[in-house]
This record gives sequence, C-alpha cells and structure tokens, in this order.
Amino acid sequence: MSTTTTVESISKPNIGVFTNPEHKLWVEETTPKADQVKTSKGKDLPEGWVTVAIKSTGICGSDVHFWRHGAIGPMVVTDNHILGHESAGVVLATHPSVTHLQPGDRVAIEPGLICNNCEPCLTGRYNGCEKMAFLSTPPHDGLLRRYVDHPAIWCHKIGDMTYENGALLEPLSVALAGMERSGVALGDSVLICGAGPIGLITLLCCQAAGACPIVITDVDEGRLQYASKICPRAKTYKVDISLSPEDAGAEIVKMAGNVKPAVALECTGVESSVANAIYSVKFGGKVFVIGVGKPNMTVPFMRLSTQEIDLQFQFRYCNTWPRAIRLVQDGVIDMRQLVTHRFDLEDAEKAFETAGDVKSGAIKVQIQSEVDS
Repeated sequence: MSTTTTVESISKPNIGVFTNPEHKLWVEETTPKADQVKTSKGKDLPEGWVTVAIKSTGICGSDVHFWRHGAIGPMVVTDNHILGHESAGVVLATHPSVTHLQPGDRVAIEPGLICNNCEPCLTGRYNGCEKMAFLSTPPHDGLLRRYVDHPAIWCHKIGDMTYENGALLEPLSVALAGMERSGVALGDSVLICGAGPIGLITLLCCQAAGACPIVITDVDEGRLQYASKICPRAKTYKVDISLSPEDAGAEIVKMAGNVKPAVALECTGVESSVANAIYSVKFGGKVFVIGVGKPNMTVPFMRLSTQEIDLQFQFRYCNTWPRAIRLVQDGVIDMRQLVTHRFDLEDAEKAFETAGDVKSGAIKVQIQSEVDS
C-alpha cells in the first residue's frame, strides 16, 4: 500500500475543457487543484479513490453534440460543464484504503459511477443503473482535465499499453457490448451502418469474430476508404439518400454477393439508416442499434413483423473493459490507425473544431497532456 506520489508530475495547474448553454468552448483552471493533489498525496481522497493524471482523451460525437447543441435527449447542459469520457492516464496518488493500485500504474478510466443497490447493478447490468453518474453527461463533469479524482474500482490497469490505446478502450467497449448482445458469430453475414469511430471499431470486432461477408455503409466516401484500409475484405456501400429503404436494402444485399445479412449493426442512429438495415436483413435476422438517434423515430413495422426481424437497442456497456484490454494487449484488435489528429490540452478548442468538421477527414481526435507514449 502506498500513499506517496511523484511530485514532479504535478508541475502544471489543473485545467479542463468546458462548454455551456451558450455553446461556448474554452479551457480554464478546475478541480482538483494541483496544489491540493501535491500536498494531499491521497490522504484527502474519499475512501477507495485515486488521483489520475489524464494523458489521452478521445473526443466522442456526444462531446461535440453537447457543445454544439447543448443536449442529447433529456440530458441537457444547464451550466458550465466539463466534457470528455474516453480517457487513460497514470495514477498519481491513492487513498490508504486502495491496495490494488499504486502511483505509476497506467490505467484506463471507466467513466460510469453506479449506486450498487438498484436491480440493474445487482444483476450485473450496471449500465442501466437508476442513479448512474456518467462523467461528461450533464450534470456530471467529464474527464477532459489534467488531473482527475476517480474511484479506484473503475480505473483499469493497462500495463505498458499506450495512453492512446487506453483511451480507445471506451469506444471499443461500446462495440464489444454490441457484439455480445447482438450475438454475431463465426461466419455470420453482417451489415455495419456507419463508418465513424464506433462503426470502424465494430468493423474490427466483426473481422476478428470471423463474420463474412461484411458490408459497411456510410454517406462519406473518405470514411469508406478508411474502412477498406483497416479491413480490406469488407465491402463498402456509399449510401444514396435519394433511394427508398427498399431499394437501398436491395443494393446492400447485392453488394454482399446476394447474401442477406443475419445481423445489422446500426451505428448511426439515423432513421433512414435504421430503415435501410431493416430492409436488408434476412427473414429472422436482427437489426441491432448501437447509435444514438432522435427521441422519436418511425420504423417499417410491417417489414419487421412479416420477416420476424428482431429490432434491439443498446445503452453504453457493462463488464467489457477487462476483455477490451486483453484484445488490445494480445493484438487481436488493432486500433492504432483510428487516431488521425492529436492536440495538446491547451489547444482543445482546435481539437473540437477538427472533430466537428466533416471536411477535416478526422476519424478519432485525441487531446493529450504531456504524453510520453
């Protein structure tokens, strides 16, 4: 057990990346204060907590959405709010009660804090916690800071994994939850809708799982080219928004060599894309929606009914991080090509502008703080 910390690692003030209801984005000093971290050495932390120096944080589409639109469904930015939930870093200090972590350990941070008392928590599906505090979702401040206090149980050791890969474990967890609940199996024909970061990581998972054939769709040719780069055997289909869902579905099936998908993994949440997926899958197939969409949506009910298609949904993830770490450490999933842009923490405004600009060619933008590897 250790309560010491590396003082020279706390040489800069703690700053965070904020937004507000006026859609402003800025960087300013925040908590925990650097002096407090330096002098406390963990003794002032809550029982079971640690202090982590955040080294890499990925910008999620939800971060951009909270900045530009101020809300996702019922989750509304009502005050100054810190963004970010895809983070990895190094432990600086531990409360005396923490025995499995010590200063110097590299960790990836699982951002959801749960109550451990409600039915979803007690049955192992803690992503449905009735009192979930998911960092970066209002009103809970996120991880885009230089220093963060966090429960040790949600700080997963990553060994000598790079901080970049550590930060990518969060979106990988989203994809792994989708893979598990959708039941994709060896030899399944799979459709992936959307070639953004989640869609591309889902593509890597389907490739590793032995799905075939795989078709991935998007409206952006550049992202489809990226998909071909990371998974050459995947077929790519550029969505023609002028086509009806019936015609788009037929085109997708044709792209797959006339093999109808057994499973469609819908990673956009866009109504028309969900409909395209429904019209592509086989009788008795499944459309599994990973993406987040608008509050209300119209779906082709009779197509679902007459074809016995299961329409299923996902909310975040649970129990995925240890598996995600193993997959990356053993080289089963290689996400290194996904990080296209890197910015210093002080340049977070430029990072968000890049992540939110479809013309930038960005796949995954990461914000980094004094990263050595």
